[in-house]
Amino acid sequence: MALYATAASVLAGVESRRGSIKGLVYASSFQNVKQLYALVCETQRYSAVLDAVIASAGLLRAEKKLRPHLAKVLVYELLLGKGFRGGGGRWKPLLDRHQARLKAELARLKVQRRVSRNEDLLQVGSRPGTASQVPRFVRVNTLKTSLDDAVDYFKRQGFSYQGRASSSARNVGPQVRGPAWRSACGSSQHARCFLFPGSLEDARALRGRCFLLDPLLPELLVFPAQTDLHDHPLYRAGHLILQDKASCLPAALLAPPPGAHVIDACAAPGNKTSHLAALLQNQGKIFAFDLDAGRLASMATLLARAGVSCCELAEEDFLAVSPSDQRFRRVQYILLDPSCSGSGMPARQLEEPGAGTPSKARLQALAGFQQRALRHALTFPSLQRLVYSTCSLCQEENEDVVRDALQQNPGTFRLAPVLPSWPHRGLSTFPGAEHCLRASPETTLTGGFFVAVLERAEVPSSVPQAEAAAPEPTPSAAPRRKRRRQAVAPGAQPRTQQVRRASPSRVGRKSPLLPAAQPAGF
Repeated sequence: MALYATAASVLAGVESRRGSIKGLVYASSFQNVKQLYALVCETQRYSAVLDAVIASAGLLRAEKKLRPHLAKVLVYELLLGKGFRGGGGRWKPLLDRHQARLKAELARLKVQRRVSRNEDLLQVGSRPGTASQVPRFVRVNTLKTSLDDAVDYFKRQGFSYQGRASSSARNVGPQVRGPAWRSACGSSQHARCFLFPGSLEDARALRGRCFLLDPLLPELLVFPAQTDLHDHPLYRAGHLILQDKASCLPAALLAPPPGAHVIDACAAPGNKTSHLAALLQNQGKIFAFDLDAGRLASMATLLARAGVSCCELAEEDFLAVSPSDQRFRRVQYILLDPSCSGSGMPARQLEEPGAGTPSKARLQALAGFQQRALRHALTFPSLQRLVYSTCSLCQEENEDVVRDALQQNPGTFRLAPVLPSWPHRGLSTFPGAEHCLRASPETTLTGGFFVAVLERAEVPSSVPQAEAAAPEPTPSAAPRRKRRRQAVAPGAQPRTQQVRRASPSRVGRKSPLLPAAQPAGF
């Protein structure tokens, strides 16, 4: 089976230092990169255990044509994984011949180490931590379907819907949109948006085929941590977007109304862009920039599958985009999620167990790039609201970057006080930093994240309000190629990308809830 052979090739590449797991997975031609990535990470995590079991069982001595890395992947699936997928192909009969001996050696190893669970065989640094307990968050794509229809579909499949997680946030529901959502998220009118500990406990308690509705984000469903929906027909048809809750905050807090013009400055892989399009209801325009042609092509595939028709993709360096260009005269909203260290990503902990803080030199290089990008974004003349976000936990990439931007624009922009009851706030490194949001597996049961919302303190006179709010026909999502020299921070870890490429099509209408299966992307 191609999955196991490809996983073995990636493992061999990692051990020979040809690249990281993520880099080698994306460089492979395997279609389901999420499935491949998870299999390789878990096999790597149990590597020492698998080596011991394979050696004790004499598997490689008995099967001389079986390569060590392939043997490790196959034994992981047999003993510790989900069992052979797709029937296992020609490898299943081979492993069946040794199944009893392999299971006996695993049991013997547990007795020797005086443990009862498989994960107790791991070294402390390789055991699953809080990051592995983060639920599976699923955003319902309202460009293709509705929340009620998606919930009904899961219920018909045998899932048990638990309703909205515990919360008293009566004002935050599926009906909240546009100005109402911005008000609920903390405007000058001091409206409140609640997040109580009970909602976290509800999410932690999810088991089996139970799921619930997030109390804060109107179309976000919450499933148990190990739920795999990559082969689900609604995901494959673009009705569902697999996106961490913290990653949904930037677009939700930017909250552009239908008809607005928005810039997504560092757009690939496109999940946040598709979220913006859903908020816009495909009315208005999104200018999305990225310099990597492959990532941009994959993003076009994702947007086409999601039914996005209001986005103009450009293979262009955002730092080289002129704020005085007439194309952007009506841009009042910018989402800036630049390349960062990725220190808050749960997947990074799976790939590099016990990974520490990035080096000081790398952080300085990343922060320099992030500061330049944020300063540049704030020079767009009609800008009213900007969201700066990273998947980093490092102060140098977060509060320090925001403080620098505010100091460079005294009196022009200010931090908006959003989500006042969010439990994890910005570090107190400068006055007002408490208006920033942080997220982590420990405090919010999400991936590690940072979000700051900057709003203009003065009203620009460059664009009349009536013109800025007027909708216009939506363009195709096909990339506009314009190559320029890239200003990239040294050592930057790019945001996760897809690998499949296809020509995008204009798809903007909701399709039936029972879709035909389509090729999956990540």
